[in-house]
Amino acid sequence: MHMFLADSEATEALGQALARTRPPFAVVHLQGDLGAGKSTLARALLRALGVSGAIRSPTYTLVERYPVEGGEAWHLDLYRIGDAGELEFLGLDEGAAVLWLVEWPERGGASLPPADLVVRLEVEGAGRSVRCEAGSRIGEQWLTRAAEEAQLQASVAQSG
Repeated sequence: MHMFLADSEATEALGQALARTRPPFAVVHLQGDLGAGKSTLARALLRALGVSGAIRSPTYTLVERYPVEGGEAWHLDLYRIGDAGELEFLGLDEGAAVLWLVEWPERGGASLPPADLVVRLEVEGAGRSVRCEAGSRIGEQWLTRAAEEAQLQASVAQSG
């Protein structure tokens, strides 16, 4: 699935659509350069899942944990790690996470669970180009549900 996000509201709408169609357990790899919108998308998804209060960027803490239906959502930002072995000290093997949102996943290597969904964001003019790709059967089903919802939303907007 490839689309253009004209502004932060469009990025938030994508996060909301992903939240509404989220499977019970999923791993999302968020890829893109600095400023591409990874944290904005993660924040929108978490907010749509009912997280209230501050949603902090895990740039310095490496991981932020949030209660969501069914367990915890873990938002990781691995930009500052030097070696994937550093992840051992974060306690990520506890099993409480039902949703992993991982920024800079390439730095975590094999220490991370495989992605169900890979979201690649790129700055394009004043907006963002986003490409969502399934990494598993769960991811394929998730993308299908998200695309169907987007089509439904578009038809409702056109008829309104």
